[in-house]
Order: sequence, then C-alpha cells, then structure tokens
Amino acid sequence: MQYLLLIYNDDAKMAAAAKAEQEAVGKDYREVTGSLIQNGQMRATGTWPSGITTVRVSDGKTLTTDGPFAEAREAVGGFCLIDVADLDAAVKIAERIPGAKFGRVEIRPVTAYPAK
Repeated sequence: MQYLLLIYNDDAKMAAAAKAEQEAVGKDYREVTGSLIQNGQMRATGTWPSGITTVRVSDGKTLTTDGPFAEAREAVGGFCLIDVADLDAAVKIAERIPGAKFGRVEIRPVTAYPAK
C-alpha cells in the first residue's frame, strides 16, 4: 500500500532550536531517507520552496493566488511517498521523520493510477 506522508513544519519552533539540534534534524532526515531507499520503501520525496500558487477554476475562469487558502502556523514543507504493508508500518516511519518533532506528519493512503 502506498502512503503520502505530508510533512508540516513549524518554522518558528525550528528557528528557536539550538544550532546543534537543527544540525541533528538534517542528519536524521538523511538517515531516514537513506533507510527507506535502501529498504525499497521510498517511491518519491521532495521539499517545497517558499513560493506556492493555488489554482481554482470558477465559472470558466482560472484564478491563481499566492500560497494556500488555509492560514496556518504550520506549512507543508515536504513529502515522502512510501510503499509499505499497512498503516501501522506507515506510522512507524512517520514517527522517525524529524518533522514530527517540529510540526507534524500527516499520513494519507494513496491509490496510484498509471500514466498512459
């Protein structure tokens, strides 16, 4: 089963962390990602730069806005698409992601459709 792990960051909480703790977060991300790749569980991963555009079509007109509609203290900073046996396995991985300490990790089951 594939799961999308959306990593929400609380930038203020991360900025308040000591430099050593911030460096440890980077190391932890590299270790988790490397482990998932080595185990064949990682399907994709990525981060978002600060610029986000939202697209909505209403009455045949395309509207674009900067950023997401929802105002939140936390913003999606990245994602992992994993392939594991079940939700319990996805939770075990999500709890290892450093973003869970400085924000949260949302798990969504994914049904992937092949591109034609």
